[in-house]
Amino acid sequence: MKSRILFVDDEQHLLDGLKRSLRSQRKDWDMFFAPSGEEALKLSEGEPFDVVVSDMRMPGMNGAELLEQLSARHPEMVRMILSGHSDEAMILKAVPYAHQFLSKPCDADVIKQVITRSLRLKSLVSDVRLQKLVTQIKALPTLPAVYIELTDLLNSDHATVQKIGEVISKDPAMVSKILQMVNSAFFGVGRHISNPVQAATMLGTETLRSLVLSAGIFLQFDADALNIGNFTLEALHKHSLHVSLLAKAIAESMGADKQMVEDCLLAGMLHDMGKLVLVQSLPEEYKAFYQEVHDCKAEMIATELKVFHADHGKVGAYLLGLWALPENLVEAVAFHHDPQSAEHVGFSPLLAVHVADALASMDSNDAAVLPAGLDMDYLEAAGVSGRLEEWRQLHINLVEGGE
Repeated sequence: MKSRILFVDDEQHLLDGLKRSLRSQRKDWDMFFAPSGEEALKLSEGEPFDVVVSDMRMPGMNGAELLEQLSARHPEMVRMILSGHSDEAMILKAVPYAHQFLSKPCDADVIKQVITRSLRLKSLVSDVRLQKLVTQIKALPTLPAVYIELTDLLNSDHATVQKIGEVISKDPAMVSKILQMVNSAFFGVGRHISNPVQAATMLGTETLRSLVLSAGIFLQFDADALNIGNFTLEALHKHSLHVSLLAKAIAESMGADKQMVEDCLLAGMLHDMGKLVLVQSLPEEYKAFYQEVHDCKAEMIATELKVFHADHGKVGAYLLGLWALPENLVEAVAFHHDPQSAEHVGFSPLLAVHVADALASMDSNDAAVLPAGLDMDYLEAAGVSGRLEEWRQLHINLVEGGE
């Protein structure tokens, strides 16, 4: 079945150029071209589209307004902005509704790669209801204490990008969203950024203030609204930080280069993003899932598949992929409980996070952090099973050192 792609631009010569340059995709895509937001909405009233790529500045309905409407009417649609305009006020309006931002002029091969990757991500989460839940997400819950610390800092006269970046680094939801922003073409960085402090530096204080205080890219966690057994966001954050630091230490023990070490640190911080998605979007089902695992001693991943029709790794990876975070990070998040399903064998962020997560969760009884198994066959295939005792000691050192 062909994927349905909608391109929207008020400049007809640009639509004609896209038609010509993407002609080779006609065997895989049914492509539609609309000269306005209003026409795009009419086209979407029939069979829904898989992906929409819209210009930003158009007469009548602009790109941000179009994506807002499409988000409400067709939440499962992947939404992208492709524009040559960098009006920050308009960008901020689009931030809650656009998964990715591309800047004109954009090579047809790049557009093809971005759309193809977004379509391929759906294989991670085949359940349509979950796809809708993930594509609707504008922000994920952050720790109240961290959220308050950040907003107080941004409202003060003493905010520096270093301080802002350090606060953001404490929270997985904040880290993922800020990396989505800094790696988008609209902010003009032009290279991959994976360090939250560096990301804050690249965006600058005023842009960060606008993103957080005006665009609302972060969401404060409401524990009372969830009320799921003994689920605590604090435990999930503590576990994510431990896995992050342990994955980094494992990478350093392997003599990995600086970029690999940084990627392992980041993958560890974000590996349980899917839990935030599930607990925020499906709290009652998450409660049922936890009761079955905790009370009936059911296996975690099998129970997630039974209750949600996907495991939390794939759900988190789907969101991070939609937000255009790099492939090795998406792979690490998707398969950290099932590393043999990944194509890569050898040392990688996936391997580091798989080991770190298993070691860090072995004694947990919190609903947010359930014990994970260790795939010894995978470690042996990667030629690193002999390092396991060394890595256990790294875990012990982190625990004893208070991280």
